[in-house]
Formats: sequence, C-alpha cells, structure tokens
Amino acid sequence: MKHIQLGVLDQSVVRQGATVQDAINETIATAKLAEELGYTRFWVSEHHNSTFIAGSTPEVLMVKLADSTNHIRIGSGGIMLPNHSALKVAENFRMLETLFPGRIDLGMGRAPGTDRITSSLLNPSNDFSESSYLRQLEHLQHFFRDTAGTERGFIYAAPQSPTIPMQWILSSSGGSSNIAARFGMGLAVAKFINGFVKPDVIETYRKNFRPSDQYAEPHALLSVFVLCGETEEKALEMRKMMDYILIEFEKGKFGPFPDVATVRKYKFTEGELERIRYNSGRIVSGTKEDVKEQLTKLANDFDVDEIVISTMADSNENRIRSFELISEAFNLREPVQ
Repeated sequence: MKHIQLGVLDQSVVRQGATVQDAINETIATAKLAEELGYTRFWVSEHHNSTFIAGSTPEVLMVKLADSTNHIRIGSGGIMLPNHSALKVAENFRMLETLFPGRIDLGMGRAPGTDRITSSLLNPSNDFSESSYLRQLEHLQHFFRDTAGTERGFIYAAPQSPTIPMQWILSSSGGSSNIAARFGMGLAVAKFINGFVKPDVIETYRKNFRPSDQYAEPHALLSVFVLCGETEEKALEMRKMMDYILIEFEKGKFGPFPDVATVRKYKFTEGELERIRYNSGRIVSGTKEDVKEQLTKLANDFDVDEIVISTMADSNENRIRSFELISEAFNLREPVQ
C-alpha cells in the first residue's frame, strides 16, 4: 500500500464571536498539534480585505509557527507573488531559512488572494500578466543564488543564508504545472479550489520537469478540504457548514463566519443544492474510515504520496478532533518502516 504523508493548510479563520487574536492563536495551537500528531508540513495562506480570514501575512506568521514547533516543515500556501516585490520575498524567506534552516517551504501562486483593487494597492505595478509572474520567478532565483545585478553591480538579498527554502508552485487550473516543471520546483495542486482538476495536470508536470538544484526529480502534492467526524451524523453537520461557507463565498460574502445554529436550520434552495453538487469535488468528508478510503483513492488517482488538508469546521473542538481522527486513520505517529 502507498505510504501517504499528510500536511495541513491553515487560513486563520475568524469564528463567530471570536477575535482575530483568537484566530491566530488557534493557528499556532494547530501547528503544535499537527507536529504532535505526525503531520509532515504546516502551511498558512495569504488573503486580504476579508473579515473572515485573519491570515494576510504568512511570512510574518511563519516566524511564530516555526519558533513554536520543533521539526514540522513550515510554509506559505502560498505567497501570492504578484502582490509583492521579488526582492522582498527573497529577503523574507532567506531570513526565515536563516532562523529555521531546513524547515521552510515557499509556496507561491499568481492569484491575488483578494479582489483586484486590493491587489493593485498591495503592488501598484501589478499588471496581472503571466509574463510578469514568470519574470518575478526568474528574478527570485537570482536573488536566492546571489546572481542578481545591474550595470552598477550585484544586488544581494540579505541575509545570505547558506540554504534557501524549498520552492513550490501552487496550481488550481493546471496552467501553472508547466511553470513548476520549467523552474524545477515542487507542484501543489489545489483541489480545494478546483474540484474538477484532473491527474493529467501532474502527468504534464512530470513529463516536462527540468531537474534543479532543489529537486532532482518531480515532487507533487494534492490539497483538498477534509472534514472528519466521530460519527456520520457529526461529519454531515461539519459538511453542511463547509457547503454553506462555499455558497456564501460564491455570493461574494467573505465574512463574518456563519453562526452554527443558523446553518443547522438553514434550508438550501434548489440552485444552492446544484452549486453544492458542483463543489463536491473540493471536499472529502465522513468518518475516519471513509476519509482514509477517499484520500487513499485520491493519492492513487493523482499518483502522489502527500496530501495537504484544509479544515474549516463549525468549532475549534470539532476541527481538532478531525485532525486527530485522520492521524489515527493513517497511523501518522508510527515511524515509517
């Protein structure tokens, strides 16, 4: 049987009646729990102009997360590169690599993580083009390897750490798989964003992969929403909350976090039920036996040995228990033979 590693993607969701401090503290506690439970990596996301999600600066939050843990890999899932200067990203992640050598992942995407107006305010020079994104990736490699310069001399991204973070390209539609292959980076496929993404995205990546000094061979992982309950009834309750949240997102409502009692009584319209069916490929849910079976099938279908899970639950207690149940199902605490 394929050995599957599991990681966690956390968005620092602000729950109903909670504060942003509560959300960030929950993220920190979850990173500690993930390490204790045997998860391989813990990534945090970049979102802006939302009262629903407090996670806007992964590069800052990662310092606290890495300092609060001992060995689990800490990363961005991801840095939305067009929102930033490539030089500043290189400096931020070289500092992280200096502080926590060998534990830092730099996952990068080209989506704004927000609306276009906010993205333009974050980086007024952003023209949202693929050519600009590729140029940023090229510049980033020069900054990481101290080969950047102009006619006036070299430009160094400080601190000049002896190692650099492991780099990943995030992809939901498949268009970025060739970019990851071209640069010899890891590929993280976001099924939690696009439930219709197919295994051929990873096949294309592997076929076109060019070895780099970081990856001699292609390395891909899959990311998906996962909700695991003690019982089928509990899993269904958690699934309804996730379905409701995605419906709200599609209506352009990104906060606040929905009230649990309201969602429990809510009756979906026929149109909403159709959207729930449409979104079903983004979510894995059920008891730990169900979840293990579904995740194992995804790993086999996509030919990956790592899945990063994201869990938005109706309560912190249910979210923690979901992570615990999944760890039990996959024996994550047991050493690999």
